Amino acid sequence: MMNFTNDEMNLMCIYQSDSRSGLIAALTEMRGYLDEDEAELRELTDSALQKLGEITDEDFAELELVPDFDTDE
Repeated sequence: MMNFTNDEMNLMCIYQSDSRSGLIAALTEMRGYLDEDEAELRELTDSALQKLGEITDEDFAELELVPDFDTDE
């Protein structure tokens, strides 16, 4: 299964959907609203979208989408 970073997991939690395709759609829509000065968030979103595109729906169903905003890692 794909290894998502902590930041990618947190982003996916914010836009969580019941399905992989729903989450991809939500992240893609959000990405369309990003300004040029939000390059870091755009890169994070692109990375998450790429990884979501490479896993199966079954792998997505096994993900534990629980936010972890602890920055002391």
